[in-house]
Amino acid sequence: MTDLVDATMNPATAAVAGLVIGAAFLIVLGIISRFLYICRPNQLLVISGRRRRTEDGSLVGYRVVTGGWAMRLPIIETVERMDMRSIPIDVSINGAYTRVGIPLRVRAIAIIKISSNPKVVMNAVERFLGRGPGDIQQVAKETLEGNLRGVLATLTPEEVNEDRLKFAESLSQEVEHDLAKLGLHLDVLKIQHVTDDANYLASIGRGQIAQVVKDAEIAESNAHNEAAKEAAAAEMRAKVAEAEAERTIAQRRNDVRRIAAELEAEAKSMEERAEAGALAAHALAMQDLEGVRRELEALRLQSDVVVPADIQREAAALAAAGAAAPTAENGRATAESLGLVADAWTKAGPSAQDMFLINKIEDITTIVVDAVQRIKLGPVHLIDGGDGQALPRFAASYPAAVAEVLRTLFSTTGVDITALLARQAVQPAAAGLGSKEVRP
Repeated sequence: MTDLVDATMNPATAAVAGLVIGAAFLIVLGIISRFLYICRPNQLLVISGRRRRTEDGSLVGYRVVTGGWAMRLPIIETVERMDMRSIPIDVSINGAYTRVGIPLRVRAIAIIKISSNPKVVMNAVERFLGRGPGDIQQVAKETLEGNLRGVLATLTPEEVNEDRLKFAESLSQEVEHDLAKLGLHLDVLKIQHVTDDANYLASIGRGQIAQVVKDAEIAESNAHNEAAKEAAAAEMRAKVAEAEAERTIAQRRNDVRRIAAELEAEAKSMEERAEAGALAAHALAMQDLEGVRRELEALRLQSDVVVPADIQREAAALAAAGAAAPTAENGRATAESLGLVADAWTKAGPSAQDMFLINKIEDITTIVVDAVQRIKLGPVHLIDGGDGQALPRFAASYPAAVAEVLRTLFSTTGVDITALLARQAVQPAAAGLGSKEVRP
């Protein structure tokens, strides 16, 4: 039963515990947010209440935080903020005497702020904590005016007016020490305007202006003189250069004419030599051509006249011999052949066929001669190779033609006239017929 009660109480206990923890966490956050201070970059925190020792050994009752965050102890410490933004100051003084006793009116602009240097910021905390920017601006302005009058007392009006940058640097060095005592820092100091009631600076300006005008007039006159001299010298140099150029141009023209004449003469000489060479070459070529023409004419005459005449003469002789031989021998051969035919056929036996062909040799020879005579030749051009054999070769072509006809007759009919004639020449000697020839 007890275990059951404990089980039912555990969720409630857990919830209560969670609430307690959450409340405690919120309380802690509230305490922290109440006593936690965040320092912005353009501020510083002054935490007062506890005593602490500084770096130089002095004992103070505050501490300064520049940037970041800090916790204060409740009841014991208090926290205040100081603005570190820039403060512009318009510095204007009248009747500030210079070293030579001339009063000046000077207007300048300065920008200051609370210093962030740990050694200097303590001075600002002690003097300006709880005071607004207007109080700081007023104190700094009075300090700057006092230092400005002190610096002007060491300078002349000319130095103040001519070198304002040096004047501002001297003033910055002079005022920086006093501002450091106040815990302030000078960011910018510019001199805007410097005047005087006695018109001293204006007089100086007029004198300087007159001197400048005088110097300018002298410089202008000198410049005009130098320009005139330079113009005269330039004109003289131009005339000399023009004359030199004309002389050079004339010389170049003469050179061009001379070179042109030389080139023209050389060209004419080369043209004449070329013409002479061309004429000589033409003469030699014509001479060679005439020689070739003579040789060609000789060859043409040889081929057109001499060779055909020789061929016709030999052909006529062969034709005459061929025509006369059958006529003269025909009768005698016929008589003898008829007398011997019977005996030849009787004695020949198997050789009767050969004997018959021998008797027909005249007809066969006539066929051969007619075949040769049917060969017609026109004008023949013979070109000799230099050995003199062109004409003999051409003449030898006729017996070769006869031999070719006899070979053709043998291949087509089987009758070998050459062999029959050879046997005819051998048979009388073999048969003991003496020197008697058997002619067809």
